[in-house]
Amino acid sequence: MMGPMKSNLLSRRDLDFLLYEWLHVDELTKRQRFADHSRETFDGVLDLCEQLATRYFAPHNKKSDANEPTFDGTRVIVIDEVKEALDAFAKADLLGMSADERLGGAQLPMCVAQAAFAWLCAANVSTSGYLMLTIANANLLGKFGTDEQIETFVKPMLAGRFTGTMALSETQAGSSLADVLTRAEPREDGTYRLFGSKMWISGAEHEMSENIVNLVLAKIPGGPAGTKGISLFIVPKFLVNPDGSIGERNDVALAGLNHKMGQRGVTNTVLNFGDGTFNPGGEAGAVGYLVGEPHRGLSYMFHMMNEARLGVGMAAVALGYTGYLKSLQYARERPQGRPLTAKDPSTPQIPIVEHADVKRMLLAQKSYVEGGLALALYCARLIDLQHGPESAEESAQATHLLDILTPVAKSWPSQWCLAANDLAIQVHGGYGYTREYDVEQHYRDNRLNPIHEGTHGVQSLDLLGRKVTQRDGASLVALSAAVAHTIEAAAAAGGEAAELAASLATKFQRLVDVTTGMFSSGDIVAALANSVVYLETFGHIVVAWIWLEQLVACKDRTGNFYDGKRQAARYFFRYELPRTAPALDLLERVDRITLDMRDEWF
Repeated sequence: MMGPMKSNLLSRRDLDFLLYEWLHVDELTKRQRFADHSRETFDGVLDLCEQLATRYFAPHNKKSDANEPTFDGTRVIVIDEVKEALDAFAKADLLGMSADERLGGAQLPMCVAQAAFAWLCAANVSTSGYLMLTIANANLLGKFGTDEQIETFVKPMLAGRFTGTMALSETQAGSSLADVLTRAEPREDGTYRLFGSKMWISGAEHEMSENIVNLVLAKIPGGPAGTKGISLFIVPKFLVNPDGSIGERNDVALAGLNHKMGQRGVTNTVLNFGDGTFNPGGEAGAVGYLVGEPHRGLSYMFHMMNEARLGVGMAAVALGYTGYLKSLQYARERPQGRPLTAKDPSTPQIPIVEHADVKRMLLAQKSYVEGGLALALYCARLIDLQHGPESAEESAQATHLLDILTPVAKSWPSQWCLAANDLAIQVHGGYGYTREYDVEQHYRDNRLNPIHEGTHGVQSLDLLGRKVTQRDGASLVALSAAVAHTIEAAAAAGGEAAELAASLATKFQRLVDVTTGMFSSGDIVAALANSVVYLETFGHIVVAWIWLEQLVACKDRTGNFYDGKRQAARYFFRYELPRTAPALDLLERVDRITLDMRDEWF
């Protein structure tokens, strides 16, 4: 009898290797926070998410792309399969899988929850988007909301009755949040009335949940200027009565839907707050409830934004990964051409997986998607060390590392796993460019990930302008220590691992030296002008470190799986890591070409 078909969404074998053979997440169960769990519960959740992804999420991926949500002037219409999938996930009680027990969550390690959720992203990134935003919204309110806000909004979200959003951007402000104009006027009863408009708000209008909980950034009149004057508000689609039942419609109106290149199945909205659509005779404004203290909204929102950034990185990995597996399957099944040395045209054709250039494209994809998956899970495990630390030192170390790796974990996969989707199309040849195959949609869906939750430019300024220098460089010191630890382990293993360790040691030291030089150049504006080049270079060096980690975890184990890992590590060190040399030269010069360019010269 044949075993179960291998999934072409993700590789469970790879997930098991990363979680258990490399990160040893089963050891987290020795910590109090995760003591109720075991490898059995972890595997159960991974199995369940794979089943849900295969049964409820993947089947309508192409349908929701071809039939994007429509607005008839009063209602937004979304295909029925989306709600069926969301309900199946909620019924399995998975929305709170990593949430605190006090919120009704299961307190699973973030590492396991992220690995499990990746199945849904690989199957259908649009439908899983509603869930990702709801979970992140609930996590923010669980941390900063009042007991009443938790009862009223968080528990219904984790039960799957309400969905959640984050409303930051405005047309005139984009990522420049200091320029938001939405205002919140206080009222005698402690509530606020909001007026303004928000753009690019995913999941903010549909009929698939009883209520939609919008987390909105706005300014209270008279507060400090810029980002220091931003507050955070809960502005629900419907008001909630004291007994928890749904009350009257709040004055939050859909101005229209955005029509996107990809991720079309998740509604993307322009919202108007307080324009009088839903309370023509009543008091003006959308009712909002302040989260935490006034003027501290951005620091609260960063809790959700950082979680969303890691989520975007993982979604990018998932899309790259499924594209890789589908192109691998195609390459094995598609006969075309003969070996270069075959002179007889009557010999049978060979599968294209035998051609060197196709192997190159598949190896590149493998190195990007498996490297990206490992990086995403490593960051998730850092969150687990923060949640259940064994010492104050361990907690601080995890925080420093997570701070510096978050912009990389968002941007690197969204650049290079998109490159993997590009290669997946190429492996398919002409078929890859048609809608009959999945890979063109994966590319379009993934093309959003370098943009939302902060572009490469925004992430690179965060990395170089903030994370590298903050707290006297504590984050870079923590990363240096982690890299040095891996290099030591690889050197001790000897042979090939030691060789790769030596090349990483040289490269990482060069990165640190160049970083120091850029800041001591005295021209900080020029140093930051090439921050994206810095982020790309930094990311590639970090992923080389992650590949060396995987190589060490393979030790002397035998078999095709481990041989494949070793070959992908070799590929990354030989083909990818050398890309950083000219970039480091450029950064070292603190080049001013882009700065000195003038508008009139274009």
